[in-house]
Amino acid sequence: MNIFRYKYTVKKVQYVVGTAYKIVKRDGISSVFKIIYRLYKTDGWYGLAYRLGVVTRNDYEKWIVEFDQLTDEARSILHLKSTKLYSHPVISVLMPVYNPKPEWLKEAIESVLGQIYPHWEMCIADDASTDPAIRSILEYYANHDKRIKVIFRENNGHISAASNSALELVSGDWVGLLDHDDVLSEHALFWVAEAINNRPNASLIYSDEDKIDENGKRRDPYFKCDWNEDLFYSQNMFCHFGVYRTELLKKIGGFRLGLEGSQDYDLVLRCIELISEDQIIHIPRILYHWRAHENSCAQDNNSKIYALHAGQRALQEHLRRLQINAAVELLDFGMYRVKYPLPAISPPLVTLIIPTRNGLQLLRQCIDSIISKTTYSNYEIIIIDNGSDDSDVLKYFKSLDGHSIIRIIRDDRPFNFSALNNAAVKKARGVLIGLINNDIEVITPDWLSEMVSHAIRKGVGAVGAKLWYPNNTLQHAGVVLGVGGVAGHSHKYLTQFSHGYFARVSVQQSFSAVTGACLIIRKEIYEEVGGLNEVDLSIAYNDIDFCLRVRAAGYRNIWTPYAELYHHESATRGYEDTLEKKVRFDREENYMKQKWGELLLNDPAYSPNLSLTHEDFRLSLKSRVSQFE
Repeated sequence: MNIFRYKYTVKKVQYVVGTAYKIVKRDGISSVFKIIYRLYKTDGWYGLAYRLGVVTRNDYEKWIVEFDQLTDEARSILHLKSTKLYSHPVISVLMPVYNPKPEWLKEAIESVLGQIYPHWEMCIADDASTDPAIRSILEYYANHDKRIKVIFRENNGHISAASNSALELVSGDWVGLLDHDDVLSEHALFWVAEAINNRPNASLIYSDEDKIDENGKRRDPYFKCDWNEDLFYSQNMFCHFGVYRTELLKKIGGFRLGLEGSQDYDLVLRCIELISEDQIIHIPRILYHWRAHENSCAQDNNSKIYALHAGQRALQEHLRRLQINAAVELLDFGMYRVKYPLPAISPPLVTLIIPTRNGLQLLRQCIDSIISKTTYSNYEIIIIDNGSDDSDVLKYFKSLDGHSIIRIIRDDRPFNFSALNNAAVKKARGVLIGLINNDIEVITPDWLSEMVSHAIRKGVGAVGAKLWYPNNTLQHAGVVLGVGGVAGHSHKYLTQFSHGYFARVSVQQSFSAVTGACLIIRKEIYEEVGGLNEVDLSIAYNDIDFCLRVRAAGYRNIWTPYAELYHHESATRGYEDTLEKKVRFDREENYMKQKWGELLLNDPAYSPNLSLTHEDFRLSLKSRVSQFE
């Protein structure tokens, strides 16, 4: 056992022992194994220990004090800014109610009454609560503040019907959704109003969120990325705090009955069918505190399995309305996978381009794994021989002569990764191009089918895969801009069976860039953006620059976890270990910073509240979101 695996095993044992003790103390011995297994399946060993308080991954309490705690001075500043807004939209906070804990209901209402931004109304529909205390509380607040409107339903109709009843009370231009036991940050409506002022064409607004336990302690912040349709199809990242233009809600007919539990997911799905992406705004601030208690989805997705099935149905029907022939699968950790079909007849030809120089063992492993494991049938391989002089390698090339799907092109120019691939693309017969490193090894046989299924989708540019190191730690799960200066790999070195930050290692999503070690893209797009940059980026960052130009051309780059391969990283070319290589690397890094500088600090697929010095989505020690001053 190597030292890495030894340390990991010791830590794993420590986590399990600590976790078991806490659960036994809280719930009794009978439930310990069931709970540990469920949390392990969701978050992995480290995430399990973190959620149960055995270890502290990030000190969120300190972050709150530093970046999210209002002083009297900050409140005064926001009050003043509120009065100076060009327009003062009325935001209708809509809240369906059914038998919440009275103290939590009061806290929810008080969180609206305490808003810094004063132009709001609260529209409450009580869904025939059986607890008489609920009616008394609601009547008290309705009499206390004229901005609070309440309707008492005679019959219980569940959350969609109750929400529609509350929607009938709305007079504001915007509707924000608040559950009857959750809490709004006191500055929530101010930031929403400011966003509306800054983006008058907006129709949907969402914020970051965290959870609040039964004792009022905040935890588990979800610092989200900007609108990411593919991630939204995998999970309801919109969720809290969701704010909708009233006109749009009425146009789609409000909440649909029969999709209770995922009625808000269905609501957004129907809304985005009628608007453009630039009408969806993300506010990168914690504006909503989601109550986590024994029976809530905030505590455990599986506590309301019917809600997960309702979400699956909502997403499937959304795709059907858009005439997208795709199937929605419910994953075992409570999220979704959309499987896009390949053409039934004549799947497109893919040209896999593999540059190499010597390195027989790696190259043979790469070629053999592709040929023996790949289930997608319509592909060809171009091997670019960049000056190999190893006799065994030359013999291997000779053995491949006459192979029906393999061509070998000799290109003896000084190593320039960009130029080698660009030259090969010109000779490619495929409709799709695959950039493949010679140190790649196939794991999942349907890897190419999965990547092609995305690459042929309308609006999709580059498609990246999930790459593992040979020791089964993660090498690539999408590229995050700005990390380490220019870019880093999401969740690098994460262990197997871990889902990462809010499952982003285990679901399809868009990233600004993916690695060129294994990348599929339509040839016409490759040519449209001019291929890889041969002049300024001969070796480093050419794939990142390429993806950013693809994105700038109007395409979105997709990363899928369902195409898995090993990456024996840079084994044949080595590292930046000479003065010449370091000078070249620094030159290419400076080029990236000069060309993409602002974007590198504001990756739309990442949060400005997360670290640019680590790749594990930890909290940033210096938030890049403007503070309250």
